[in-house]
Amino acid sequence: MAEDSAKQPLISGSLDTANQGKMKSNAKKRRLRRCRTAPSADDASDPTKPNGLFPGSKIIFSSSRISFKQMGVCLAVYLGIGAICFYLVRHQIQGKRTNGVLDALYFVIVTMTTVGYGDLVPASSASKLLACAFVFSGMAIIALLLSRAADYLVEKQEVLLVKALHLHHKAGEAQMLREIEANRARYKFCANAIVLVVLIAVGVLFLSKVEKLSLVDAFYCVCSTITTLGYGDKSFSTEGGRIFAVFWILTSTICLAQFFLYLAEMYTERRRQMLAKWVLTRKTSYTDLEAADMDGDGVVSAAEFVIYKLKEMGKISQEDVAVVMEEFESLDVDQSGTLSVADLLLAQSTG
Repeated sequence: MAEDSAKQPLISGSLDTANQGKMKSNAKKRRLRRCRTAPSADDASDPTKPNGLFPGSKIIFSSSRISFKQMGVCLAVYLGIGAICFYLVRHQIQGKRTNGVLDALYFVIVTMTTVGYGDLVPASSASKLLACAFVFSGMAIIALLLSRAADYLVEKQEVLLVKALHLHHKAGEAQMLREIEANRARYKFCANAIVLVVLIAVGVLFLSKVEKLSLVDAFYCVCSTITTLGYGDKSFSTEGGRIFAVFWILTSTICLAQFFLYLAEMYTERRRQMLAKWVLTRKTSYTDLEAADMDGDGVVSAAEFVIYKLKEMGKISQEDVAVVMEEFESLDVDQSGTLSVADLLLAQSTG
């Protein structure tokens, strides 16, 4: 009788939840809550599991990890070629001059970041065409390489930020990883905001001390620079100022772009969390059970219920489920509805 009642359609009547709870063992609950092959924050500190990742993940993540060597080489080549080109046509560039090589490098930085002060401008057809070529290639380098580097550096600061927030509490590595994962967007935004404030303060201080600008003019110049507005009435005109500008302009413009990116990401993440909270707290209806019944057998398994909730929260789509089910069916050679080592061996031999 218990077996017959368990197979009755869920939408045709109510089940005895008390008896159903007694039928579920604690071991089964643990299996449903944690998949052995899915790494968790607890596994990150396990010495038997390198880096807390599942086998083969090193290859996957190493290919997507930012390579500072490659980034540095690409940026150095771009700046080197640009400096040489604009040094050769330096007599065709009008404006405030200091040192030929420094002016060429400074002009490349101002061009690639689209700041365009106007203190140095191309005056011939050749120099104008060079400027057009380098502004597009420079923007591509910033978009593809430097933004990733900034993102990587900000993520590194997340751990320091969490440690600072929990300075008076003993927090282990696993606890910090869980904290970062739960509030990743907010921590990235806060870390980037701190770096941006420091860069603005350094820029204002340098302009007021070296370029001899007032605090208002220095702040005005900093704002017009990092936003790439570049009016040009205030800029770096001394040799020391342009040496500083080569590094500061590149860093500050990228940092501001990342600031707005993280702001949008934090807003999106907040909306996702609100949706997830609504999905998980609202009462499950018979309509929900009918929609969650993927195989149409009248009952909803734990896997079907989890998939339905994930779809409601926008974590996965019906297309994602269809693709995964396609792979499952291709591996399930004996059509038993389950996968085993024998299925995998048979699928590999026939494939």
